[in-house]
Amino acid sequence: MLSIALRTLRTRWTTFTGSFVALALGVALLTVMGLALASAADAPQRAPERFAAAPVVVRGQDTLSVSTPIGVRGKPLPRPRPVPDRTVAALRALGPVTEDRSFPVRAEGAPGPLVGHPWSTAAFAPYALTAGRAPRAADEVVVTGAWATVGDRLRTGHGTVRVVGTTTDRGFERAVFHTDARAARLAPVSTQLVVEADPGRVRRAVGDTARVLTGNARRLADADPDRDREAVTALNALFGTAGGVAAFVSVFVVASTFAFSVAQRRREFGLLRLAGATPGQIRRLVGAEALLIGVLASAAGCVLGAYAAPHLAAWVVREGLAPGWFAIGDHTWPYHLAFWTGLPVALGGVVAASWRAGRTGPAQALREASADTGALTRGRLLCGTALLLTAVATLAAALLTDPAELLHRKTYVSRPMLLITAVALLSPLLVRPLVRLIAWLPSRLPGAGGMLVRENAAAAVRRTASVAAPVLVTVALTGSLLGATATLNRAQAAEQRQRTAADLVVTAPGGLDPAAVRRLRAVPGAEVSVTAPSAVYVLEEGVALVRSEARAADPAALAATARLPLADGRVTGLDDGSIIVNEEWERHAVGQRVDVWLGDGTRRTLRIAAVMPAGTGDNGVYVTAANAPGAVPDRAEVRVADGADRAAVTAALRKAARSSGERVLTADAWLRETSPHTDGRTRAGFLLVLGIALLYAGIALAGTLVVATSDRRRELASLRLAGATRAQVLRLVAAEALTVTAVGGVLGVLVAALNLLGMDAALRLLSAPAGAVLPWSALGAAAGACAVVAVVSAVVPAGLALRR
Repeated sequence: MLSIALRTLRTRWTTFTGSFVALALGVALLTVMGLALASAADAPQRAPERFAAAPVVVRGQDTLSVSTPIGVRGKPLPRPRPVPDRTVAALRALGPVTEDRSFPVRAEGAPGPLVGHPWSTAAFAPYALTAGRAPRAADEVVVTGAWATVGDRLRTGHGTVRVVGTTTDRGFERAVFHTDARAARLAPVSTQLVVEADPGRVRRAVGDTARVLTGNARRLADADPDRDREAVTALNALFGTAGGVAAFVSVFVVASTFAFSVAQRRREFGLLRLAGATPGQIRRLVGAEALLIGVLASAAGCVLGAYAAPHLAAWVVREGLAPGWFAIGDHTWPYHLAFWTGLPVALGGVVAASWRAGRTGPAQALREASADTGALTRGRLLCGTALLLTAVATLAAALLTDPAELLHRKTYVSRPMLLITAVALLSPLLVRPLVRLIAWLPSRLPGAGGMLVRENAAAAVRRTASVAAPVLVTVALTGSLLGATATLNRAQAAEQRQRTAADLVVTAPGGLDPAAVRRLRAVPGAEVSVTAPSAVYVLEEGVALVRSEARAADPAALAATARLPLADGRVTGLDDGSIIVNEEWERHAVGQRVDVWLGDGTRRTLRIAAVMPAGTGDNGVYVTAANAPGAVPDRAEVRVADGADRAAVTAALRKAARSSGERVLTADAWLRETSPHTDGRTRAGFLLVLGIALLYAGIALAGTLVVATSDRRRELASLRLAGATRAQVLRLVAAEALTVTAVGGVLGVLVAALNLLGMDAALRLLSAPAGAVLPWSALGAAAGACAVVAVVSAVVPAGLALRR
């Protein structure tokens, strides 16, 4: 059988080219993913930045630890606690202590966000003066880089200052150094300090009141020290998703291609049966062909993956999906993993096809009819029905038990695959009626072309289903992935719009200045609600420490400027002894008392004053300022009082906010600016995933149509003998390819619509109805690309066949 398989591959190489290329690309992507994951695991640990030259850094406790029956559970606090005064006093007895402070600085003409520090901390980076001198007065500063020069006057949110010195640019921040006294007034609370003393003595003096950081651990005192880890986690998720999609589509394409090739070779298998071949020998022949293709394609995929991995790594760095240091390392296990995964994919893709080939009867060698019979086998019907019922049952279970699960990315990326496979298996049931529907109007036009297109596509069910399958995959994935994010973004935007009753919103990137808040509240005719971000922690079921994003607000002002979607209770019932929660909390009945930990780790027992629906997950909780210690206000929502002049109130607000650098926006402008949208990283990730699907679709379309058209030489010759011109035959082939592509596109849109309707139902159950969003432009682009590939892949072989 091996020698026959080798001769078959050599003779019918066009039949197996699509499977070879699809499997090779799948193995290549698995190789790339494995190399990327291995390289991310060996990521270099970021070195200290601001405190690279500091001997010892003492940082206030920044983690909440809670004992549970199954161990200690911890969560990071929104901001570190201040180092206790008695600890600071003990440290001063050991050596010099320098308190560190960081605060946002807004300056006109700055190249980007600025951060302020006391000058005494500059030596710990270290920063070195390149011009001028150190600041000595409250209105003097030193800046990093060359965007300002000595003598410049900068208008900042804290007043006008004069640049008296510049330092080297360390690359990790744009700093503005003030005198220590001025920095202490602008940022009264210090959460970390540098101690010039023996680390052992410092640890004994600190005890468990703070964290002592030495060596590489000093990086934890930098701003956002975990940004590389978060970026690598996102990168792993991206490659995991891409690998999963590639594995799914490659198996799908390989199985579809082999199944079609087996159907096209019925006469060949019938002749082998007439010559005495047993069903087992036929199955072993098909299996041997798959084995040969699997070995060759897997080896080629490993070589291709080794070449593509560095280019893909450079692309993800360029697109901001990975840190700048990310590069492919020298690892061998991804090659073994990819190669030995490719072989089972190849063999698994032909299991059903080989079984069907073994059932080919000797009499089928004598059949001349080109019409397909028995395209929907019993096994295919059972598997398709089972998968369809599974998709419906799991959707219903999720809607009844946990609708929020359907809004998670891992869910709306994986769920479409189940439905796609079910519809593809059942496609022979749907192909003939869809073809007749799509080709109904062309078939009514003068001439026989439209009728021939309809009858050819409807009669060749296997060929039509095999060509439509990759189009189905591409269109369904495009609609499901892009539509899910668009639907979720619309629901979140609708929630935000519903919650906002303000006319104007005042914002500041680093927080509102206290003096500006006082001026805003003093504006006549303005009802001002100032809110601050914080966090609240609760122990669910006694073992899970859950963090909820919280906002601190004044209840009366909040009721005037916001329309919180409440399921029970009222906003004005909120006070220093209560909390507003959402229905995701274990206890969410008005009047119940819950034990919580505040943003600084303080434990409190609060009464539930009101309950919000779960929504899309952004409702969070609300507390008063007394239960959000250290929270810095970042937003003021303003409602113009009845009878007040809106223009005058707006002008007064802008004047009050101008000296501190805050921005005054209309509510509509603020909603547009903060409305959820698909960012560049998410778009690039989806581009990678959908690019894989489109690439596989092109391979499957080209391979299937080349094989199908090559086997239609007699049919095309008959048309020429009947009087059709060469151009007419080519137009007929192109129209048939477009019709079949349209069938796949319609099925893909139906699958995407069903997936999005499930998400929309979940949003309605979560009290966040928005309506499903189908990305018609993306769907049209995907279907158009498939149509171009289909027409070219059908017309070119037909043209070559007609030349003979």
